Amino acid sequence: MSELNPSTEDFAALLEESFVQHDLYEGAVVKGTVVAIEKDLAVIDVGLKVEGRVPLKEFGAKGRDGDMNVGDEVEVYLERVENALGEAVLSREKARREESWVRLEVAFEANEKVTGQIFNQVKGGFTVDLDGAVAFLPRSQVDIRPVRDVTPLMHTPQPFQILKMDKRRGNIVVSRRVVLEETRAEQRSELVQSLEEGQTVEGVVKNITDYGAFVDLGGIDGLLHVTDIAWRRINHPSEVLTIGQTVKVQIIRVNQDTHRISLGMKQLETDPWDGIEAKYPLEAKFNGRVTNITDYGAFVELEPGIEGLIHVSEMSWTKKNVHPGKIVSTSQEVEVMILEVDPVKRRISLGLKQTLQNPWDAFAEQYPVGTEVEGEVKNKTEFGLFIGLDGDVDGMVHLSDLDWNRPGEQVIDEFKKGDMVKAVVLDVDVEKERISLGIKQLGGDPMESGAAGELRKGAIVTCEVIEIKDGGLDVKIADSDLTAFIRRADLSRDREDQRPEKFSVGDKFDARITQFDKKTRKVSVSIKALEIAEEKEAVAQYGSSDSGASLGDILGAALKKAGEDD
Repeated sequence: MSELNPSTEDFAALLEESFVQHDLYEGAVVKGTVVAIEKDLAVIDVGLKVEGRVPLKEFGAKGRDGDMNVGDEVEVYLERVENALGEAVLSREKARREESWVRLEVAFEANEKVTGQIFNQVKGGFTVDLDGAVAFLPRSQVDIRPVRDVTPLMHTPQPFQILKMDKRRGNIVVSRRVVLEETRAEQRSELVQSLEEGQTVEGVVKNITDYGAFVDLGGIDGLLHVTDIAWRRINHPSEVLTIGQTVKVQIIRVNQDTHRISLGMKQLETDPWDGIEAKYPLEAKFNGRVTNITDYGAFVELEPGIEGLIHVSEMSWTKKNVHPGKIVSTSQEVEVMILEVDPVKRRISLGLKQTLQNPWDAFAEQYPVGTEVEGEVKNKTEFGLFIGLDGDVDGMVHLSDLDWNRPGEQVIDEFKKGDMVKAVVLDVDVEKERISLGIKQLGGDPMESGAAGELRKGAIVTCEVIEIKDGGLDVKIADSDLTAFIRRADLSRDREDQRPEKFSVGDKFDARITQFDKKTRKVSVSIKALEIAEEKEAVAQYGSSDSGASLGDILGAALKKAGEDD
């Protein structure tokens, strides 16, 4: 009886249970059965003695193509149990979205890829359909390189990697680039493992830089450095290569860890340095082309792949502190001499000046010692003058060769840069590249010329006063270019007559040479010495210590005798 007529308590319990069931189902995906199809709507019974209507288009192709049938079981999203019409509010789209979120969260946690389709463009990127769930694809995550046109990629199922998920906000961020990079990394790893050093492969020039070119070997790039393109000097890879060109290269080095590959083209050709010593013997002369100029010299190409260096010190005999660019120019054809060949270091030392005559040799041939030359004063130093000469060489006049009688420090002040002067060649040292000149030698040595050549110590000479000084007299010796200084003490044997002021410029008198040293070039004369010598001679001829004659008598007789002789 109680089963057929439930009590008020039983009814209340059933009612409460139904409300609980409503709470559990609302906001969740539930299973339902298609009980009818009305035009573009499917009537679905989800239990709880309520039905709902869902547009057929929400069931995708199955609904659009008319493949939905009464009795089909479907999953739908139950928004509310009843609406104003007493029906359940259902959504297939939300059901699909919920199902997708569950699957996507699992894939996100497991770091697995998911499949989706790019279906629309939005600000900053694109939207992707992940089987019901809509994700955002940033423009930077579309491809490894920037893509101008994404049209070919739209509405095409392809893998994506989920970067971020926020179910509360309904945000999903995905990347296509990460998938491509992983695929590429796998391909690179496989390709790198298949490559061996020394192997010859073909590739396509992908990019050209100042330091080389990147060559695509079929999924991985290798660097072809500019120095490995050819044996000859190449200033820029674009001189030889173009983007898109297919080239044959050799694997030089492979780094399995970093996947870096070094390539070479010149290695496929014969090394021009083989047998280089026989090809370029020492001191042989060759023609070449200047390829590069630096502060320390110029590089000359002797043949493709073979370059030598003309060091700045081997460029000119005379231009010592000049930049190489002032002597040669790029692309200039020059003749050079082989100075050294080092096949191990792959270096050839060349000489440019050696192909020209040594200007010091040429000068020595044209101007032997004793020849008179003329040139411009190029420089004055503390030890002499430098004179510019023929052949772009300089000669030096030492201080000691400026004047026979005066000190060089005094005479050098009479010269200035730019003066044209004459000089005599004294010596040419080709090895040391030195030319010695003399200016004083133009007039001859006054100690050797004229009457001076016969002078000696003790000789009596006539002197002419040229200057009066407190300490004595400057005099010129007659019939010569010699000058001498007579000290006050040598002006007379008598002290009261040792006064320079009693003489006048132009006065002439006899004196005796007391010093005549050609080596030290010192000449000294003395009136006093002459007086003493004359007295000794008079005593010897006209009197003696025991004759009883006085000194006055002796000198008087000597003077009388001298007068009679005249």
